[in-house]
Amino acid sequence: MTMTKGTRLEVDLSALAHNYFYLKSKIPKDSLFMSVVKANAYGHGSVRIAQKLQELGTDYFATAYVHEAVELRDHEIIKPILVLHPQQHELEECIKRCIEPVIYSVPMLEAFSAFAKAEDQQNYPIHLEFNTGLNRIGMDPEELDQVLKFLKSHPEVKVKGVQSHLAASEDLEERSFTENQISLFESLAKALENALGYPIIKHESNTSGILNYKNAHFNMVRSGIGLYGFGNDPVHDQHLKPLASLKSNISQIRSIGAGATVSYNRQFKAEGPMTYAVVALGHGDGVNRIYGHGRLQVFVQGKPAPTLGIICMDMFMIDITGIQAQVGEEVVIFDTKQHTARQMAENAGTISYELLTGIQKRVPRVYLP
Repeated sequence: MTMTKGTRLEVDLSALAHNYFYLKSKIPKDSLFMSVVKANAYGHGSVRIAQKLQELGTDYFATAYVHEAVELRDHEIIKPILVLHPQQHELEECIKRCIEPVIYSVPMLEAFSAFAKAEDQQNYPIHLEFNTGLNRIGMDPEELDQVLKFLKSHPEVKVKGVQSHLAASEDLEERSFTENQISLFESLAKALENALGYPIIKHESNTSGILNYKNAHFNMVRSGIGLYGFGNDPVHDQHLKPLASLKSNISQIRSIGAGATVSYNRQFKAEGPMTYAVVALGHGDGVNRIYGHGRLQVFVQGKPAPTLGIICMDMFMIDITGIQAQVGEEVVIFDTKQHTARQMAENAGTISYELLTGIQKRVPRVYLP
């Protein structure tokens, strides 16, 4: 039996390198690669992940918000950083820290240009986002002429790139919709480039776009979940390596008889004598309440142990009847091989993105070389 070193998320950096080079192999050699490290690098720890990716040679980073990018700058990340969803109150900080914002509305373009002018900037790099069907953020294609007119009289900013986002690149039944998105983006990018009179970076592909749509690679791609070992399809998953294993330990073992209840609101009732263990992990750490009531099986000595009742904030209970366990023994919640985060998430009706990004910072990250 394995005695644990405490609750931790083990992150395999060699698996990160494998995924990075695999995804790079799927794009043209002259296309840039943007590594998406938003949401604490999908829960894996943004600073250490970005440091490793910078070492591996990534061309760009992407975060969702400016404060995420600032944290990377504070830890010697010198590669270009694109902020995908900047808020207007953060725009001045972009200029101070050499961070490139995605501009997704005309008012934001006007606001950022004003900040850049006040800081005596010339040709500060921005990326424009156009909505081609996801209907999330972005300017509409009909706003292109208005944008171009504004840019001609505001030399404080310069378009470095243009982007959009595929809505269903992982769903091949939506191929016709996706191809229409790609075609619309291509025409927008061409019109923008022609009007500007110089080449720009064009990027629309996410991980599934990289793997499923070669015609959407353009001259840069963005990858998030693929770097962390998941390709949104079992066919692709076999070529990728999950990075993370979530482990904890048994803090107490108890025995109860028939009729006794476990956890809040007495929603689990024992039908007979049983032994259960308390695991030092809870929804305050990212193991959400949806995993209670047996919807999650963790592993003790390689044997499955289902959850009992409601997940608590700092702990949850598992049935170890028939397992000769000890206090302090290791509990595997998910690992990188047999019992992955994807399997755990799908068993509870959610996705690996939500599970991984939900692992809170109070869970220590332990990096394996």
